[in-house]
Amino acid sequence: MNEPVLVLHGIWNPGSWMLPLVWRLRRAGIDAQPFAYDSIFGGPRQAVPALVRCIEQTRATALVGYSLGGLVALQALREHADLSVRALVCVGSPLCGSQTARQLQQLRLGAMLGRSGALLAAGQPAWEAAVRIGQIAGTSPHGVGRVLRAQGPDSDGTVGLAETRWPGLADHCEVAASHTGLPFKEQTARQIVHFLRQGGFAGT
Repeated sequence: MNEPVLVLHGIWNPGSWMLPLVWRLRRAGIDAQPFAYDSIFGGPRQAVPALVRCIEQTRATALVGYSLGGLVALQALREHADLSVRALVCVGSPLCGSQTARQLQQLRLGAMLGRSGALLAAGQPAWEAAVRIGQIAGTSPHGVGRVLRAQGPDSDGTVGLAETRWPGLADHCEVAASHTGLPFKEQTARQIVHFLRQGGFAGT
């Protein structure tokens, strides 16, 4: 697809964190472009308007959001139904709310999440989106969520599988990776490309 696809990083990540995934998508013929935002001091209040402006300027037709990036992208689409976006692929995004984030808040460590804490903890409400939304979930339970005992074996170590199964999804698939490893897996890139071109994931 020749139309721009914006790729959003997660919390605590710089924009360059997504470059390996961006390069894989470009090699597959996807015009992927990284979208960077301040996940801690800016949070969704700043990120969503900035993303909307970027979509309008580039006429992007798809978004890829890793972790918090998927929540930010979904909020932008919910608040601005007239955007040119037709598809969103979330990668390890706790769309139903993050128990790991809530555990950090209960331990009085919520400041680590900055202004994105509330969105991570609550997730996104269910709504009937006009775009196709897919979710790629990790299944290797190694991460901060296990350390905090916020997540069990049915998780990527940070985000539980149940937290990724948002009711408005068009498709859902699993990749054998931890939360941190998801954006760097070849299979993740292949599934994104398949969803953007075919409207669903391979093998589902």
